[in-house]
Amino acid sequence: MHLALYKPLHLPPDPSHSLSLSFSLSLSLLNLEKERRGKIGRAMADKENCVRITRAVAKRAAAAAACGGGEQPRAKRKRVALSELPLLSNAAVAVSCSDRAQSKPRLRSTKGRNVAETEEIDDPQLCPHYAADIYGYLRSMEAEEKRRPMAGYIEKIQTDVNPNMRGILVDWLVEVAEEYKLVPDTLYLTISYIDRYLSFNSISRQRLQLLGVSAMLIASYASSFHPLYQKYEEISPPNVEDFCYITDNTYTKKQVIEMEGDVLRFLKFEMGNPTIKTFLRRFTKAAEEDDEEYPRLLMEFMGCYLAELSLLEYQCVQFLPSIVAASAVFVARFAINQENPPWSKKLQQYTGYKVSELRECIYLVHDLQLKRRGSNLTAVREKYKQHRFKCASCIIPPAVIPESFLEDFGE
Repeated sequence: MHLALYKPLHLPPDPSHSLSLSFSLSLSLLNLEKERRGKIGRAMADKENCVRITRAVAKRAAAAAACGGGEQPRAKRKRVALSELPLLSNAAVAVSCSDRAQSKPRLRSTKGRNVAETEEIDDPQLCPHYAADIYGYLRSMEAEEKRRPMAGYIEKIQTDVNPNMRGILVDWLVEVAEEYKLVPDTLYLTISYIDRYLSFNSISRQRLQLLGVSAMLIASYASSFHPLYQKYEEISPPNVEDFCYITDNTYTKKQVIEMEGDVLRFLKFEMGNPTIKTFLRRFTKAAEEDDEEYPRLLMEFMGCYLAELSLLEYQCVQFLPSIVAASAVFVARFAINQENPPWSKKLQQYTGYKVSELRECIYLVHDLQLKRRGSNLTAVREKYKQHRFKCASCIIPPAVIPESFLEDFGE
């Protein structure tokens, strides 16, 4: 499987020579039409300027004639500019408002409130008053059996696909997402569809890439239209021809559409479900409480880097997306600052997880960062070497996480 090159752009010949005659003819016709419309407009204006003799006008003329004099000109009303109005009303308003000025407006106290909460209050798009309810709903949704891949599905269901092949497919899809500049939610949804489909459908290795592009085709449109992802929607999702081309035309348009239909029918057209990225946004915001120790952008990109690394690892399929997101935040904080414990009571409150509940997943993510796992899969590491991601993949954490950092807080 490889990433195909762009096709050359074939431009049509310059049509200006063949259209010169028709252009001059159109111009003369346009001038004639303008002249005709001008005559009609002037005639209508003359009609409008004519004074209509109505009953009221006739009565006023008769009354003026009875008085024996000509029509007296009406006294013009004086037009007063806003700046010339007397200042008395302003003074009165100032006096009436003086009592109000003495009482200072009451502000909501932010003392004792989390930093992330105060920032969310100023951003109505984050729905701060409903955040806890929304998070609880997402946590219950991610645990639904129909939205979860089966743990160990390769050993139980697949006969021609192994974990290494899955990793190669995901690594290639990361490159495709970069090539077409897809939003992160599309990539996470794609991997979710693939794992869920493979949990109940045996497939040959020759059709594994076909499944990958069909799942990404569905995910790119789900990110555009599903209300769960409309804040991060695709502006111009790739079409079927693009995905055929990116596979070097290994599959036809008909094959991609048929596989797309199979996946949609298996999903029962329920394309929206929370992913690792869904929870990572909330957890990262909570982890940014100390900007000096954990720089905001570096913390955000490090969490995204580790979360995408987890997509490569088949063993991470067994964990809920929220557990993987929380583990990525833990390892990211540990990689940036080894002096302080990566976990805090605030993070425990926001995520709902104790460190002991994340321990196994933390070890997996830490091994991925140290290249103990998936060292031959380079797409994610090369992506996050770029300066626009603060070179997050270049930061190497210590080989061992201190045991004291993995202990729960006392009650």
